[in-house]
Amino acid sequence: MNEWMAYVLSILTGGALGWFYFQILWWTTQKGLHAKQPLIWFLGSSILRTVVVLAGIWLVSGGHWQRILLSLLGFVLVRIYLVRYHTRQSNTKSG
Repeated sequence: MNEWMAYVLSILTGGALGWFYFQILWWTTQKGLHAKQPLIWFLGSSILRTVVVLAGIWLVSGGHWQRILLSLLGFVLVRIYLVRYHTRQSNTKSG
């Protein structure tokens, strides 16, 4: 595989994993706050999210540290986007 294609795939996969991680976190907080046993929701979600993200990054990286860093970059970029998006949404609802 072309090295640049692997780099692009790493960033995109990191972004997709970030999207998964933070969407499941959002869903968990919505459900877990009203659950009878919130510990199960939060602990289970945390373990699931962490395992999926770490496995995904490891699989896409193929053991190359550059690809791991690029995957983490994609993950962080999605986090920044989602924080800004939800902040913007909150501001339009309150004002």
